[in-house]
This record gives sequence, structure tokens and C-alpha cells, in this order.
Amino acid sequence: MRFDIYVIYLLLRLLALLPLRMLHGIGAGLGRLVLWRGGRTAHHTAVNLQIARPLPDAARQRALLREVMGEGGKSITEIVKVWGAGAERALGLVREVRGEALLDAALAAGKGVIIAAPHLGCWELLNYWLCRKTPMAILYRPPRIAAIEGLLRKVRGALAPEQIRADGAGVRALYKRVAAGGAVGILPDQKPRAGEGRLAPFFGRDALTMVLLPRLAARTGATVLFAFAERLPAGAGYRIHLREAPPGIADADPQVACTALNRGVQDCVEQAFAQYQWQYKRWSAVGLVSPYDDEGRQD
Repeated sequence: MRFDIYVIYLLLRLLALLPLRMLHGIGAGLGRLVLWRGGRTAHHTAVNLQIARPLPDAARQRALLREVMGEGGKSITEIVKVWGAGAERALGLVREVRGEALLDAALAAGKGVIIAAPHLGCWELLNYWLCRKTPMAILYRPPRIAAIEGLLRKVRGALAPEQIRADGAGVRALYKRVAAGGAVGILPDQKPRAGEGRLAPFFGRDALTMVLLPRLAARTGATVLFAFAERLPAGAGYRIHLREAPPGIADADPQVACTALNRGVQDCVEQAFAQYQWQYKRWSAVGLVSPYDDEGRQD
């Protein structure tokens, strides 16, 4: 491991001694500071909230934006606790699991399991919990700084999922793993590259949506479950949710399947609305009129 990355690891271990409530307080403050400064992140978040949850009162809309920016800050600072404390100690922050029987039944069926994990709550903690239940593989894009991969392996330890690159060979490996009865995790709200997705409604507006997950489910017959780790108030810990996928997610018609996929993501988001990654330009794509119109803005 590179010296600078090792120093980061030691800092994570040290800062992980701070209470989760304190880390969440720091994160909320950072998120609101970003909002106060303005810039693209705050702008994209505000636009997304106007689309997904337009409120009749401007003051309530601003309050929602402030809350969402605060939760976004928490999602950054809580990583200190999740990575720095080590996987098993971090899992001690899980206070409740809802829907675990769904995963147990899917694993027992032996037909493969696809976990659809949106950018909601604390997805790193969800990774730990899933990997303690069963060996997992996740589809990922390598970080721009290659040395970060070493840090991720170090902090995740024995509960690290197998990482499969998001390329042609990786997708084939994913199919083989699921067909053999294994479990994989996919971010269902990851915007696909141009030409690789299908437009489907998300909170009432068309968004470019991946076809990989529905195709994987259709070709393998695997069970699809949605999952997320909800952040509890006042640094009290986390609640894991597992939910059945909406009907049609493995439909032969990609439009039907992608609509079901987005419906599943939306149903999860409605459970912890402010904890979704609303900073993401979810409604931008080639061929769509962008609602963001952020030319010339600076972060």
C-alpha cells in the first residue's frame, strides 16, 4: 500500500473513535455549508427535488433542500466510522433488519440472487451486512486513483465483496455467477452509457435506465431483491431493508422491465426520501432536454 494511502487508513482508524452522532453532525454541517456556497451540487439537488417532490410552499421546499444536503454530508462523514472501525464493529451499528426472510428464502432456492441497491442511506454498511450473509460480487467501475483499490480492500477486510469490472468480460462473469446460484449486487440507478439503456419513468419523468439488471434476471431466473441501509436519527445506527422487486422486472419487454426497475428504486426512496443521493444528474441523457441548465456554474 502506498505511504499516503496508508496514512489515510490510519486517519480513518483514528477518526472512527468519534461517536456516530458527532460524525453525522459534522456531515450535516458540511452539507449545509455546500448549500450556502451554492454551485453545481446544490443546484442539481434543488432541480431534482423540484421534479421528484415539488412542494406548494417555497419555505418548505427550501427546508427539504436543506435536509437533503445535510443527509448528503452525513453519507460522507459516516464512511469514517464504517471503514475506520472495521467491518464487524461497523455491523454493530445495525439495529434492525426488515425483510431478512426474503433473502434467506432466495438463497435457499439456489437459483441466484440479484441485490438491487440504490444510492440510498449507507450502502457501504449494506455491503458488509450482505457479505456476512453470503459471498457477494458487485459490478463496479475502477476508481480514477488506482491506489484507492488497495485502501478499499484493507478497510473492508474479510467482508469485502468480489469486485467485477463493468466491462464485457465482467458482465459475462456476472451472468455465470448468477446462473450458478450465486449472489451479486448492482446499483440499479447507475446511469448507463449512451446507447446502453432505455428511457423509463422515475418520479414521473423519463430517465435513462439500465437494462443489464432486468436482462440478468430474465436470462437466469434469479430472484431480485431491493436493499438499502436506512440512517436512523440522532446517530442511533442503521436499519437494513430488503424488499421484493415489483412485478415485471424480468419481463421480456425491456420497457416493462425498466419501468419496474425504476418503480422498485422509487419505492425504496420513499422509505427514506432525504437519504437518497439527490445530487446526481439522474434526468440528463442524450436525446433528453436537460432540466439542469448549469452552463458556467462553478462548484
